[in-house]
Amino acid sequence: MLRTAFTTKLYVTVLVAIVLGAAVGLAFPGAGASLQPIGTSFIALIQMLIGPVVFCTIVTGVASAGELASVGRIGVKALVYFEVLTTIALAIGLVVMDVAAPGRGVHADPHAITISDAAKVYVSTGESQHWYDFLVNIIPGSVVSAFTEGNVLQILLVSVLFAIAVKALGERGEPLVRGIGRIGDAVFVIVRMIMYLAPVGAFGAMAYTVGAFGTHTLVSLAGVVLLFWGTGVFFAVVVLGLVARLCGLRVLRLYRHFKAELLITLGTANYEAVMPRLMTKLVNLGCPRRIVGLTVPSGYAFNGDGVCLYLGFAALYIAQAFDIHLSLWQQIGMLAVFMITSKGSAGVAGAGFVILAATLSTTATVPVAGIMLLLGVDRFLSTMRGLVSLCGQILGSIVVSRWEGELDLDRARAVLAGEQVPDSPAGGDLPPAESALAPSS
Repeated sequence: MLRTAFTTKLYVTVLVAIVLGAAVGLAFPGAGASLQPIGTSFIALIQMLIGPVVFCTIVTGVASAGELASVGRIGVKALVYFEVLTTIALAIGLVVMDVAAPGRGVHADPHAITISDAAKVYVSTGESQHWYDFLVNIIPGSVVSAFTEGNVLQILLVSVLFAIAVKALGERGEPLVRGIGRIGDAVFVIVRMIMYLAPVGAFGAMAYTVGAFGTHTLVSLAGVVLLFWGTGVFFAVVVLGLVARLCGLRVLRLYRHFKAELLITLGTANYEAVMPRLMTKLVNLGCPRRIVGLTVPSGYAFNGDGVCLYLGFAALYIAQAFDIHLSLWQQIGMLAVFMITSKGSAGVAGAGFVILAATLSTTATVPVAGIMLLLGVDRFLSTMRGLVSLCGQILGSIVVSRWEGELDLDRARAVLAGEQVPDSPAGGDLPPAESALAPSS
């Protein structure tokens, strides 16, 4: 039984790898920190395929859609869902900090804080950000650069435009769509092969995290980390649980179905690494492929629930630590700014810190140097940011599919109950992306 679990259940091997990685990081911090390339290499392997996955999925999905107006309708509904959920996340972060106020009593002096070289990159990038940047940056320098730079928002634009053009060709475009569909199948096979390395990547990433930022870093800010994790769990279970119930599903069953993806995110602190598997499993769950193909990539660009939860949380912690009182209207104003600046996170490394620095610079109420108060534990905060954002991505396609009246609810309930079901007719032929390591995970 144990041997079968290790060979057929991806989440089991990933969980064991995470525990072993943490143990190595605690026992041998130097060796653990040196394993960083293992985790980053696994993430890079997956990220190099995100562009082809998004392109092939969107082109085949849009080409198989009825009227192009339906594509625009799906996009608008997805954006409405993203905006509502991210605004709720921002508000929850502010409310929790107002009530718990963990920064009071720190009495930090902003003039005595020096911004480290590691943080200067975030600050300089954040200070150069504008509210309209995400609109300008959606246009790539060239078609090729969108894929080489890995900017999801730019890839999304190129893919949608190409899909509309192919759709406009009518019958002449059908051979092209079939060819791109076959390329997509091949890309998903590569994803399946790379996922065999998920336990190794999770092991290296966790060993590095614990070895480099171990318990000595956590002690001083353990309360802040625990409060943020508790807030993240509340959002994922209660807020998103309500969303799932409105769709006719139970959120804990959803998370159990996506446990392998959640564990990979836990181990690597990067939820982009599970995008291809997420898309495949959502189609298998009963969401139409054309809805998944549009909603998931745009969600990675616009629906950072975890990032938004962090922004309100971090901004108030820094203000409290500097003994700066923010009135209700000042907090509402900050929330409004975050609602705009958070949409510029797509394709930005260290998005949470960059947006935080950008907004603090814009409002000029809380010193930007305050980000140094959280830099040491940001790795642990970013893990929960990724988990919450992934939970939001899981619900995104389900909500839009339900809104469109195209969610196969009976199929979804059967899949979540662990029943064997045939390929989804609403999603078309399912690409062979499910890892042989985890056929039922």
